[in-house]
Parts: sequence; structure tokens; C-alpha cells
Amino acid sequence: MPTLSRRRFLSISAGASALSLALPGALLAAETPPLSRWQGSALGSAASITLAHPQAKAILAEVLAEIERLEAIFSLYRTDSALVRLNAEGELIAPPFELVECLGLCGLLHRQTDGAFNPAVQPLWTLYADNYGTGQRPTDKDIEKAKALSAWEGVAYAPDRISLEGKGRALTLNGIAQGFIADKVARLLTERGLTNVMIDTGELRALGGQPDGHEWTVTLAGDRGTRSLRDRALATSAPLGTTFDQQGLTGHILDPRTGLPAGTQWRQVSVSAPSAAIADGLSTAFCLMPLSQIEETLKRMPEAALADIV
Repeated sequence: MPTLSRRRFLSISAGASALSLALPGALLAAETPPLSRWQGSALGSAASITLAHPQAKAILAEVLAEIERLEAIFSLYRTDSALVRLNAEGELIAPPFELVECLGLCGLLHRQTDGAFNPAVQPLWTLYADNYGTGQRPTDKDIEKAKALSAWEGVAYAPDRISLEGKGRALTLNGIAQGFIADKVARLLTERGLTNVMIDTGELRALGGQPDGHEWTVTLAGDRGTRSLRDRALATSAPLGTTFDQQGLTGHILDPRTGLPAGTQWRQVSVSAPSAAIADGLSTAFCLMPLSQIEETLKRMPEAALADIV
């Protein structure tokens, strides 16, 4: 069976006790509410929200309700989600606005990465998962057939209707949805007046800095050092973070242009951007690109930056 557990590549290096110690006691008591941290899951990945607010409990309850609402749109593991219904039926009338918005971002990323980012790759993913589930590699003929079904041009989306052209087409938003949800949570908290929050939905989104005024500090896996975040997102992808085979050699990031898994040129790619969805999508696509193509993409998207690549 394919290995489906998601490896974590980023962790928040400053915990609640460290943040509290960074503030003078009198100032902490007078001006800064206790730091609150929720831990749970979002789209099957470990998630957390860290904030300081006198009404943290009520705010976190609202955030959890929002994450639940968005999972009901984007999850591939909930049979009643909007995405699963779209894949099963081939069209969705009056789709959730967030799904249309996310597909618009997917279209942008598809153009800017010259087709490397493509959420229509789900038929290829299913082919690999099914074949490796029985211990066999897909045949070249089957790969070509699935690749033809993975063309982004077969996806049409508008506020009133989303459709997948032709039988067998399907979408996966696993390369962008976690970042998209982080952005939506950040927007909700901004509307509630919060300014110092760390959001982790599998990808990181810093809303402001730490309550003590410092930037949030995050640690890259594999002894790759730390990065500072303030009003910015950071996403990491790794070709072998999830694998189809028990040996851990055939990774889950598939190139829609060739039908093949990402090569071994990169072990891990981290991207920062103002938007977690953009950082998420680019980190996925960059796993499929040589450095020269990555640099050309970043020239077209100067708000994003390569935070780490190895």
C-alpha cells in the first residue's frame, strides 16, 4: 500500500514558555494576555494556532469552525466534500466561492510555472497509488493515458459552475489547500482585530510577529537553520515526503508534463511569500524544476522567494 503519512518539515521554535520569558513580568501582566496554543489537525496534517488574546478561547472556537467548514470543501478524504463531489460527478453547480477562488490561484500558478503546478494531476496520482498498492509500477501506456486526463485545459471554473471535461478527470488540491486554509484563517483573525498570531496548517502563516515584538522564528528540518517570519508565509515540499512504494523511492509529487515522479535533484524545497497558498503551490512546483527555471519563475513572481533548497 502507498505510504500516506505526511512528514513535517517545519516546527515553531518558540514555545509558550519561551515567549512569556521574553516579556518583562509587569508588562506581561498588564498588557499581554497569556499565550494560547491550539493543536489539532487540518486536512490530515498536524496543525496549530498560537495567539495571545483575552478572548482566546472564543476566537479559537471560531477558527476551528472555519477550518471544519473549509475541510468540507477541499478534503479528498471526506465523501461529502465539494471536491469529492466534483470529482465524482464531473461538475459542480453553484460551487463554494472558496473553491472557485482557489482554482483561480491554481490557474495563476499553472501559468507562472509553465505547467509544473497542475491540480488536475489526480488521475496520475490514482494510477500510481493503485499500481504500487499491488506492488507494480504503472506501464508507460497507462501513464500516457493518465497524463492525457491530467491536462489543466480540461478544467473550467466560474462562480456559477465548475466542470471537468471528459470522463476520468479529477482534481487534487493537496499542493495548495493547506496554504489556502492558512490564509483564510489569517483573514478571519485579521477581521477580529488580531495582529500577532502564528498559524500552522501544515504550512506556516505569520500574522504580525510575536506578542513581545520579535519576529516568529521557525526551524527548517534537516539542520537547515532557522528563518524569521512577520506577516509572511513559509511552505516546504519534499518529493519523498510521501511515497507510493514501501522502499520510499517513488515520491508523491508527480510531474504532469512527463507523467513521472519528481527526480532526485531536490530533497526539500522551502518558499516564502505573503500568501501561504502561493508559497505552498510554488514549493510543490519547484520540486519539479531545475534551479534556472525556478529563478525564472521567481522573476515573474517577485513577491515570493526561495527560502531554502537542498
